[in-house]
Amino acid sequence: MAFSSQGMLSTVLLDDIISVDKEKQQVTVQAGARVQQVVEALRPHGLTLQNFASIREQTMGGFTQVGSHGSGATIPPVDEQVVSMKLVTPAQGCLELSQDQDPELFHMARVGLGCLGVVAELTLQCVPSHQLLQHTRVMTRQQVHDQHKQLLQQNRHLRYMWLPYTDSVVVVTGNAYKEGDQMPASPVPASQDHQLAPFRELLHSLCGKVRQGVSPDQELPSQTMENVDRMSGTELRDHLLAIDPLDHMWVARVNQAEAEWWKRCEGYQRGWSDWLLGFDCGGQQWVLENCFPCGTVKQPNGADLQYMEDLLNKIEAAKMPAPSPIEQRWTCGSASHMSPASAAAQEGDSQDYLFSWVGIIMYLPTDNQRQRAAITKRFKEYVTLCKRELFQKYAAVEHWAKIEPAELNSKELKLLQKRLHNHYPMAEFNAARKRLDPKSILSNEFVDLVLK
Repeated sequence: MAFSSQGMLSTVLLDDIISVDKEKQQVTVQAGARVQQVVEALRPHGLTLQNFASIREQTMGGFTQVGSHGSGATIPPVDEQVVSMKLVTPAQGCLELSQDQDPELFHMARVGLGCLGVVAELTLQCVPSHQLLQHTRVMTRQQVHDQHKQLLQQNRHLRYMWLPYTDSVVVVTGNAYKEGDQMPASPVPASQDHQLAPFRELLHSLCGKVRQGVSPDQELPSQTMENVDRMSGTELRDHLLAIDPLDHMWVARVNQAEAEWWKRCEGYQRGWSDWLLGFDCGGQQWVLENCFPCGTVKQPNGADLQYMEDLLNKIEAAKMPAPSPIEQRWTCGSASHMSPASAAAQEGDSQDYLFSWVGIIMYLPTDNQRQRAAITKRFKEYVTLCKRELFQKYAAVEHWAKIEPAELNSKELKLLQKRLHNHYPMAEFNAARKRLDPKSILSNEFVDLVLK
C-alpha cells in the first residue's frame, strides 16, 4: 500500500531506542527501529516484546501500523502493545496520543496505515523475558478437530500448518518454560539425513528422467543434484516445486514428502521467546493472509476449522496447485479501530474475542520469468477462489500488509471496498484523514481508491 512512484518516506534512520523503563516494563523507541534491534536492547533489562510475527526485520512503525500479529488465542495483535505514540501530521503538527490524551484518535491511529501522520515515536508495553517450550507434532485433520478447543485454551501459542492433498496438519504449541523444569520425554531426535530423506529421495527419483509434459527448462540442473546434501528442507522444497509448480498432482507429491519430513522433525525444543516464535517462511512467495472472527476465547464457535475444511475442499475440487503450508494462527481481539481483529464495536473486553488468521501462498522458486509469470497468474486465481467462496461467508478481511494493487480489477476493487466498509469505521477514519492530512500528502492513488 505504501508504494508510490511520486515519492516515499523512509524512517529507517529514525531508529533510536530512546528509553527503557524497567519498573513500568515499557520501552520508548523511534519508529524506524527494527523489531530485532528493540529485542536486543530490552534483553539486558530482562524484558521482551509480548509477541512476534514470523520475521523480525520490520520497523516498529510498520510492525504496528498495519496490525501485525503473532500467535496465541489470549494474545492480541501487536498494535495493542502500543501505550502511547507521537504522530507527526501535515495539518496539526506533532500530536502525542495515548489512552489519556485523545483516546479516540489514539485507538484510530495505532493501526493508521501511515495515513493519519508519520509515526515518530512509540512507547510499548513489554513483558519479562522468558523461555518457551515448543512442541512440534503432526496430527490428522480429524485429530485436530477433536482436540482443537483444548489446544486453543491450554497453550499460550498455537500454530497450525495445513498441508493440502494430505491428511497431515503440523501443530506447533509454545508454553512458558522455567530453568529447572523437566523436559517432556520424547524420542531421540532423528538425524538430519533421516529428516530430509523424503525430499532428497523425491529429487533423486527424478535424476536422469524426463517426466511427460515437463518442458526442458523445468528439468533439474546438474548443480542441483550436486548440492542436494547441502540443502535445507525449505530449499529442497523450492527445488522440487520448481520442476512443475502448476501441476497439482506434482505439488501434491511434494506436499506428501513435506508431511513425512515434518513427522521426522517431531519433538520438543526450548529457547527464548523471540527466537522460537520466528520461523523460516521459505523462499520468495506470493501471500494472501486474512482474518476473521471465530467466537470467544472461552467459547470458540468452530468457524476457524470450518473455514479450513471449506478451503481445502475447494483447493482439491479446483485442482489448485497449492503448496504447503497453509498457515493458521489466532489472536484475541484488538481495541484499535482499524485492526483486522478489531473488536472495538463489540460488547465487553475486546480481548475476550477470538480471531483466526489464515495465509495461503505460492512460491516463486526460480528466476525463470515465464514460470514466475505463470505462477503469478495462477495465484491470482487462487486468491479469487478464496475471496469469492470464503470471505463473505466468514466475514473475513485481508491483512493490511497483504493487499496487492496488481490483483484488483474494478469488480474486485468494489468488493474490497465493500468488505472494508462493513468491517471498519471508514467514515470516521476518512474524516480523521481529512482533518490531519487535508491535502493527502500521506496518500497515494491506490490508498485513495481502497479507502474511498
